[in-house]
Amino acid sequence: MPTSLSGSLAAALAQAPQAGAWTAHDTRLLIAALAGIAVIVVLISWAKLHPFLSLALGATTLGVVAGMPFGDLVSTFTEGLGGTVGDVGLLVALGAMLGKLLTDTGGAEQVVETVLRRTTSRTLPWAMVFIAALLGLPMFFEVGVVLLVPVVVMVASRSDQPMLRIGIPALAGLSILHGLVPPHPGPLAAVDALNVDLGVTLALGVVVSIPTAIVAGPVFGSFIAKRVQLPPATHVLGKSAETTPEKRPSFFAAVAMLLLPVVLMLGKSVADLALTEGSLGYQVLDTVGTPVVAMMLTVLIAIVVLGTGARFSRNRLSEVVGGSLPAIAGIILIVGAGGGFKQTLVDSGVNNMITDLASGAHLSPLVLGWLIAVGIRVATGSATVATISAAGMVAPMVAGLPPTQGALVALAIGSGSLFLSHVNDAGFWLVKEYFGMTVGQTLKTWSAMETLLSVVSFGVILGLSALL
Repeated sequence: MPTSLSGSLAAALAQAPQAGAWTAHDTRLLIAALAGIAVIVVLISWAKLHPFLSLALGATTLGVVAGMPFGDLVSTFTEGLGGTVGDVGLLVALGAMLGKLLTDTGGAEQVVETVLRRTTSRTLPWAMVFIAALLGLPMFFEVGVVLLVPVVVMVASRSDQPMLRIGIPALAGLSILHGLVPPHPGPLAAVDALNVDLGVTLALGVVVSIPTAIVAGPVFGSFIAKRVQLPPATHVLGKSAETTPEKRPSFFAAVAMLLLPVVLMLGKSVADLALTEGSLGYQVLDTVGTPVVAMMLTVLIAIVVLGTGARFSRNRLSEVVGGSLPAIAGIILIVGAGGGFKQTLVDSGVNNMITDLASGAHLSPLVLGWLIAVGIRVATGSATVATISAAGMVAPMVAGLPPTQGALVALAIGSGSLFLSHVNDAGFWLVKEYFGMTVGQTLKTWSAMETLLSVVSFGVILGLSALL
C-alpha cells in the first residue's frame, strides 16, 4: 500500500483505542480491508488480471478474512453488482450512445471547427480546454483522446505552436471531467455509493473543474511546452474518413445535445430547492431530471436531431447506436464489480470500522476519501477502481451530511483518483503513443498534469467545503 494511505490508517488505528471502541474484531476487519485492497492492487498491477476479476477476488478475500459465510459473501457481491449495474450501467450505456452519435454524425467535428474559427493563436490553448470539456461531457476519456488528437495535431501544425501548448489543455479538459463530472463512470459510481444528490454533485463538479482545468491546462501547458520539446506529430493517427458524413449537424444542434442532459439533471436539483413537492412543475422537473430519464430523452432526441442533420438512414442510425455498446461492456463490468466490492465492505462491517477509525484520528471524510483514492490510484492505475473503492469505504461517514458536503466528498474521491497517472495506467501509454513521447517525457508532462489536476481540485474542494 502507498505510504500516505497506510500511514493514515496506522495513525487512525493508534488513536482508535482512545475513543474507547476498538476490539479484536475491529482489528480483524481492518486486516480484511487491507488484504482485499492488496489483492486488487497485486492482481491488477503485477498479474495484469482484468479489473473485473481483480475486484471480485478482492471482495472474496475481504469477506473470507472478515469471517463472512461464503454463501452470504456470494449473495452480497451479486446484490451489489446488480444494483450498481442497474443504476450506473444504464447511464454508462446511454452516454456511450450519445457520444457515438455525436462522433459519427460529424457533430463533434462541427463543434471543434466552429470554435477554432473564432480563436487566435494566443487564445488557442483556452479554446482547446473549452472544446475538450464540451466534447468530454458524454464521452469516455479514451474516446475523447482519439477524437481530439487529430485536432491537436492539425491546430498545432497550422498555428506553428508547440504540440504540448495545444495538447496539454485538451487533455486537462478531458481528464478533469472524467474524474469529477457525471455522467462519467467514476463520478456516477461515487454518487451511487455515497447516495448523494447527482445534480448538486454535477454543479459543484463544474465549479471545481473550471479553475483546475485553467491551472493544469493553459497555464501548465505553456510552462511545460518550453521545457519539453516534441517533434512535429503530423504522422499521428491516420484517421479514417469512412465515417465522415456528407452533411453534418449544425453547431447549435450538436451543442444542444451535449448540454441537454446536464440542463435536465440540474433542473431536478433546482426543483428540489425551489419548488413545492407535489406541484406540477416539481413533478415534471423531478421526472425528466432523473439521470436515466434525462439521458434516455437526450439519446432519443439526438437520434432525430443529429441523424436528420447528417441525413442518416434509419439503418445507419441503428448501426451507430448499436455499435457504441461493445466497447463499454468492460467498463460496465468493472463498475458493477466495484459495486459488489462496496456491498461486501458494508455487509462485513468494514465500513463502520473505518468510520470509527476516522473519528478516532479526527479525519474528515473529505481527507480520508481523497487519501484512499490517491493510494489505490497510484497502486492500480485505475481511476474508476480508485473511485469505487474509496467511495465504498467512506460511505457511512457521508450519511447525514448536508447535500453540498456529501457532494464535495464524492468530488474529493474523484480528485484523488486522478493523482499521478504513470506506467500502470492505460491512459499513460495512450497519451505517450499518440503524442510520440518517451516515457520520461510522458512523466514530465502527462503524469505531472494529472497530479496537478488532483492537488488543485482538492484545494478548491477544501475551500468550497469551508464556505458552504
